[in-house]
Amino acid sequence: MGSRIEVQSLRLLRLLPLFLAIAVLASCSLPLSPTSPQQTALRTQQRTALASLTARQERVYRVAAPLLVNNAVLCKSNARPLLGFTAKNQYSYSAEMVDAAKELLGLDERLQVMSVLAGSGAARAGIRRGDILQTVQEQNLPQGPNAESEAARQLAAVVRNATELQITVQRDDKPLRLQVPLTLACAYSIDIGHADLVNAYDDGRRILVTRGILDYLQSDAELAVLLAQEIAHNTLRHAQALQMKGTLAAVIDKLLPLKPDLTGLAGSAGIKIMPAAMDMEADRLALYMLARAGYSPAIAATTWQHLAQNTAPNSYTALHPWTDERLALLQATTEEIRQKQLSKKPLVP
Repeated sequence: MGSRIEVQSLRLLRLLPLFLAIAVLASCSLPLSPTSPQQTALRTQQRTALASLTARQERVYRVAAPLLVNNAVLCKSNARPLLGFTAKNQYSYSAEMVDAAKELLGLDERLQVMSVLAGSGAARAGIRRGDILQTVQEQNLPQGPNAESEAARQLAAVVRNATELQITVQRDDKPLRLQVPLTLACAYSIDIGHADLVNAYDDGRRILVTRGILDYLQSDAELAVLLAQEIAHNTLRHAQALQMKGTLAAVIDKLLPLKPDLTGLAGSAGIKIMPAAMDMEADRLALYMLARAGYSPAIAATTWQHLAQNTAPNSYTALHPWTDERLALLQATTEEIRQKQLSKKPLVP
């Protein structure tokens, strides 16, 4: 999923699973004069592409946040302490996109907070988008082309054994020291695939939603249903059980570049159709995750019915067939959750 800093252990400042790193943005540039109409058009194209990607990422981060933060108890062994924010600099993008990152996002050599996970310790501590990261636990953070990877290595040991971190940021040209509690959350990264096919993939540790499915879903509530389902499949280790982890990882890697190679993705891309029993197992867990995150489980059935209208061979429901049995399970589980909510019982399956 491109250059980034994770918000977990060795992968530090990313909203995991949240949180969705910006993919390596590959585009071709010609040796044109900086003042030529062609160069101006190219820069406009790059800024437009970056603005579109950033808007989609912000939507995914916003919708995913409560699912990740409020379901650590259901993510079992995949829950990890996270910083709860993403940070990038101008070098988080390919060389062709550096100027656009500087102009559009105000990035430079330093790591800058790009998004804060709602409900996280970072949000409670007052970390804001636009803060420039200076130190963590009194250690200066690196700058320049390899800042993200170097910071991840530098802070891995610190994060592993800590419950909170002292972070100094620059805000309004002044240093500000904050105590940031780590947040236990589902440790899955969520990225965007640059293709119009209406699909989503998970490989056990990552989730990728395509540009096509983001545009196809009619609301954030529908997106929450999809993300909860993918989180559930990862939690239940279905990719491993089907011996499809490598195949799914390869598809995710292929869809990350700004201009991906779609060869081999016209059909199923070698991915096995999810067995009905596994989809139903994920359906049930996902509904509980939705409810714990504050979303209505009732939207799930209409979301899957909407997705089932897309009958392309590389669509989501081609790999996850919609059936009457799934509908019956969703309806029964939704009522089960409603009764637990009314009686104030724990929302666990």
